[in-house]
Amino acid sequence: MEKVMGYCVKCRDKAGREMKGVSVVEIKPGRFAAKGTCTVCETGMYKILSKDNADKLKKAI
Repeated sequence: MEKVMGYCVKCRDKAGREMKGVSVVEIKPGRFAAKGTCTVCETGMYKILSKDNADKLKKAI
């Protein structure tokens, strides 16, 4: 599975944290996001994706 990095609001780590349990969700028609949890504090995280990146991530999962 591809490693997905995102910003954790609770940790406030500017470099980004790795997400675990990643799934691709459609947040509104035509907009996709990676949904997962922070590996450090277990807070829910989202990362907005382009359609191309969402398709690539779906194939990797």
